[in-house]
Amino acid sequence: MEDNRDNQYFDLDSLQERPTAEPISKNPAKGLFFGGIAVGVAISLLFASIVYLGVKIQTLTEAKRDAGKEVVFEEGSVVTPQLVKKLQQIEAVINKYYYFDKVSDEEIIDGIYSGMVDSLGDRYTMYLDLDDTQDRTEDMAGSFYGIGVYVIEDSETPYIRISSVIEDSPAEAVGLMPDDLICAADGTSLEGLSLSEAVSLIKGMENTEVVLTIYRESAGGYMEVPVVRAQVNNKQVTFRMQEDNIAYIRIIGFSEVTIDQFTDALATAKGSGMEGLILDLRGNPGGTLDSVLEIARQILPEGLIAYMEDRAGNRREFTCDGERELNVPLVVLVDGNSASASEFLAGAIRDHEKGTLVGTTTFGKGIAQSLIDLRDGTAISITTEGYFLPKGDSIHGIGIEPDVVVPFDGEAYYNSNGEVDNQLDKAIEVLKEKMNQ
Repeated sequence: MEDNRDNQYFDLDSLQERPTAEPISKNPAKGLFFGGIAVGVAISLLFASIVYLGVKIQTLTEAKRDAGKEVVFEEGSVVTPQLVKKLQQIEAVINKYYYFDKVSDEEIIDGIYSGMVDSLGDRYTMYLDLDDTQDRTEDMAGSFYGIGVYVIEDSETPYIRISSVIEDSPAEAVGLMPDDLICAADGTSLEGLSLSEAVSLIKGMENTEVVLTIYRESAGGYMEVPVVRAQVNNKQVTFRMQEDNIAYIRIIGFSEVTIDQFTDALATAKGSGMEGLILDLRGNPGGTLDSVLEIARQILPEGLIAYMEDRAGNRREFTCDGERELNVPLVVLVDGNSASASEFLAGAIRDHEKGTLVGTTTFGKGIAQSLIDLRDGTAISITTEGYFLPKGDSIHGIGIEPDVVVPFDGEAYYNSNGEVDNQLDKAIEVLKEKMNQ
C-alpha cells in the first residue's frame, strides 16, 4: 500500500490554512539517561507515553449492539443520518477517484474509529484495533517479540524517542541508546505519526529485520541501524550490591512481572546485608496501577500513597498499612523520562519523607487511562482520571523536581561504556551521608 500523505480530508478551517511540519530540533533531548519514558506495546516495542498509570479494564456493554438491531440516532449524538450520508459520499469519492490501490475495508473502518477518538486531542486517548489490543495485553505479561526498547513521543520533534533499552535485547546488541530519536523504519518516515502508528511500522515477526533511521545528538547526525527482531524476556528489575552494603535496584517499567521481580530483588538485598538502597527509576515510563501500588507498600509507612479523581470529582484513595516499611536509608534516581507510575512512586516517597530524590525533573504525567473493551476484540484507551500525590499535588505537565538536581553527563557515560554515571555517583554520595547520620 502506498503511503500518500497528500490525500487528506480538510474541514473549512484547514482549507484556509494548512500547517507545515516543524523541522527536527537541533537539541532533541533535554537529558540523556544511562540505560534506560512510557510502556510498552509488546510484540515489537514497548512504548512509554501511552503507558497508563493503572490499566483499569472495563466493559462498555453499550458498545456492542445485537446484529440486525435497528440503529437509533440519539438526540445530542454526533452520529446522525447526515454524518452517515457524508461518510458514504467520501467512500464513493475514494472508490471512484483514488489513484493507488484501494486499502482494505477494515483499514478504512479502523481509520474512522481512530479519527473520532483522535479528535479529542489527547495523546493518551486512542482507539486500539485488534492487533493493538492484543499487543497491549501481551505487553502487560512481560514477554514479547520485538527489538526491546521503550519509546515515547518526543516533545520537541515530530518523531519518537527511545526512553530505555531492555538488557540482552536486540536493541542493546546493536547499540541503540536512550534518547535516540527513531525517524524512519525501513525508509518510511515516522514524522508526525502517533505512537501506535510508529510502532506498527517497527514491529514484525521474529527473525525479521527492520532498518531504523536514528538521530543521535551526541553522534552529530543520522545513522542507519538494522535490527533483527527476536523474543525479548522483559526483565523489568535489575539488582546488584555496591560497596559499603549499598543495594542498587533499577525498575524500568511496571508490568505484571515487576512485582515478583522487585520482591525477589529486595529480599536478596536484605539477605546480602543491605544498609542503604538506591532505587533507580530513570527512563521508567510507568505501567500498571496494581504493580506500582504493591511496590510502594514494600517501601512506605502507613498512610496515603496517592488518590485519583474523575471529572465528577469522585475520589479513589490508595493506602499503605506500613507493615512492610523499608527500614534503611533510601535514595531515588529520577529524570525527564521518569513518568506516570514512576512519578506516582517517587512522589509518594518524597511526600512521606521516606527517601531523597536525585537527578532531574520528571516527565509530568499525572493522568490515568482506562482500557475500555468494545467486545469485538478492539478497545479504547481513554483518559478517565487525574492522580494526586499524598499532599494533594498534581504533577501533570509539571513533573517532580528532585531534592538534589544533577543533570546527567551523557558524554562521560557513553565514552566510558557506562563506567561513569555522575547521577549514580551523586546518589551514592547522598546515601552515604544519610547512612552516617
